[in-house]
Amino acid sequence: MGRDDIPVGLGDGFAMNQSDTVFSAVGDCRYSKVIPQGSGGYLNSDTLYGLARSLPRSPRRYTAENSVKFGAPRNTDHPELRQPLALEVLESVVKSLDPESKITILANGPLTNIAKLILEGKNTSNVIQDILIVGGHINYNNTEKGNVINVPCNKFAELNMFLDPFAAKTVLSSEHNITLIPLGMQRKASAFPQILEKLYLKRTPEAVFARRLMSRLYRLQKLQPAYQHVNMFIGEILGAVVAGDLSAVKCTFEVKKLKVSATGVESEDGEISIDKEHGKTVKVLESVDPSAYYNVFAKRLGDKTQAAVIGSFNEQRRIWSTPSNSSNI
Repeated sequence: MGRDDIPVGLGDGFAMNQSDTVFSAVGDCRYSKVIPQGSGGYLNSDTLYGLARSLPRSPRRYTAENSVKFGAPRNTDHPELRQPLALEVLESVVKSLDPESKITILANGPLTNIAKLILEGKNTSNVIQDILIVGGHINYNNTEKGNVINVPCNKFAELNMFLDPFAAKTVLSSEHNITLIPLGMQRKASAFPQILEKLYLKRTPEAVFARRLMSRLYRLQKLQPAYQHVNMFIGEILGAVVAGDLSAVKCTFEVKKLKVSATGVESEDGEISIDKEHGKTVKVLESVDPSAYYNVFAKRLGDKTQAAVIGSFNEQRRIWSTPSNSSNI
C-alpha cells in the first residue's frame, strides 16, 4: 500500500519442537493439515489483488531464502534482497527504540515467532510491555466447542493454539503481561451484514478493499458449506481495534489463571483451561459492544488522513509502462 518503510518479516513455516522425520533441520507442522481450505477458503492472491485494485502496488520484491550467509546451500543473484525474518525485524525495531521505550505485540496467528523471541534472550524480550493475543478458547465446563473443525476428537481448542501448542505454552508461561481475546469474544463480533453496512459509507481505498473482501466472503458463506467458517475473519480484526482504541469499543476484562495443553495428544493440544493454583495470570476480554467495534473499524478505515495517497489506476499503469530514465538506474 505504498508504505515500503514498514518492514515485513518472514515468519516460521514450522511449529516449535516438531522435527521433520526425513530432514530434521527444516522442522515440521504436523497439524497444518487441519487448516480449513488453506485458511481463507479458496480465495487466492489473484483474487485479493483484484479486490484491492484501487490500492497502490508495492515496488518491494524479494529473492528466495537462498543465501550462504544465512545457511542456504547456495547464493541467489541478489542476496541483499532476501526478505528479513520476523525475528530480525523485531530485533531491528528493538534497536531503534529509545532506552526506556517498550513495545506491544499483537498476535493474530500461531505464537511461534513470539515464543522464539522470548526464548532468544532477555535483551529483546525485556522491551515487551504487553502481548495481545487474538486466539485461544477457554473451556468452561465443556459447554462451548472450539474451532478445530477438521479434527473431531479435539472439541475445545482454538486453531492458533492447536497449530503450535508448544509455542502457546511458552508464551502463556512467560513473565510478560498477556491479554487474551478468546474465540468466544470473536464469535460475538463476527456479523457480516452489520460491518458491511458501516463500510458502505466509507470511500477510502482501504475501506473499499475491506468491503469488497468481506462482501465476497459473505456471498461465499451463503452459497457454499466449505465457507461457513469465514466470518471468523471479522473477529480477527478485533485485536487491532482493541489495541488501538480500547475505550471506544466498550470492553470489560477479567483476570484469570490459565494453562494450555501441549502434550502431543491430538485430542487435547491447544486446549486452554483455568488452573487457579498453577496457571498464568492473564487478562481476558469478557465483553465487547459489537456495534461500537464495527463503528470504530469503519471509522478508522474511512479516515482520509490515514489513507494511501494515490492517483487513479490508469495513472499508476502509465507509470509502470513508462521506461525508466537511464540516469536513475
